[in-house]
Amino acid sequence: MIIARQQEILDLAKRTGKVLVDTLANKFDVTPQTIRKDLNDLCGKRLLTRVHGGAVLSSSVENVHYDARRMIASGEKADIGRAAANLIPDNASLFVNIGTTTEAVAQALLQHSGLMVITNNINVANLMRPYQGSQVIIAGGLVRSTDGGIVGEAAVDFINQFKVDFAVIGASAIDSDGVLLDFDFREVRVSQAILANARHVILAADATKHKRTAPVRIGHISQIHTFVTDHCPNGGFRKLVREFGIRLIETGETKAMPDAPDTMAAK
Repeated sequence: MIIARQQEILDLAKRTGKVLVDTLANKFDVTPQTIRKDLNDLCGKRLLTRVHGGAVLSSSVENVHYDARRMIASGEKADIGRAAANLIPDNASLFVNIGTTTEAVAQALLQHSGLMVITNNINVANLMRPYQGSQVIIAGGLVRSTDGGIVGEAAVDFINQFKVDFAVIGASAIDSDGVLLDFDFREVRVSQAILANARHVILAADATKHKRTAPVRIGHISQIHTFVTDHCPNGGFRKLVREFGIRLIETGETKAMPDAPDTMAAK
């Protein structure tokens, strides 16, 4: 659990990418030693990485711990979840893959009825299981202990049995050239199968994903039909979204990009 000051420090790091000990000490009117302890706590949770004089938002070949990822942009993820869920009608079939943002979408889908939800995310299955208005189908395969994700060839084969109306996917990082990235090649294989077997793909990802990097390629933004985010901070990426005719919904702006076509019709 992180205290209120540490949450503010984390929020600031998400906005600026880097925080400095002296600046934070002045802002919160505490000693540099107190700030260093806060930064050490946040780094211990792998939310930040220490650098000389301060800390930066974690971004490396090692993913942030799943419980810690839930804390990052939690309010933004809840807004994204509601906006993405609003795109999915009752009685639809859909994939939901691994991720804290896709879990926020699943949370917002609990008021829907008649859904068929196919997932490789144990957390999504547990969340939706008690609600009898929808059917939940979970993939088989290796259960990853870190986050309850189901990965591997068995999960890929399972996903390939379906052709669904919608897919809700996340990504660990988004490159400025439009490439969507993740950390585990086994998870990526499942995500690629999901992309190939959905008529309409919704990417749900908050703005911090533009500041991160990851080593394994999921796919390209051109494979997405709708991108739901709190804010798209990269002008070059925003241009790509427009060029490929992708619908952009920014919950932080409470509006969809006006010149993007309505792609909600199944493709």
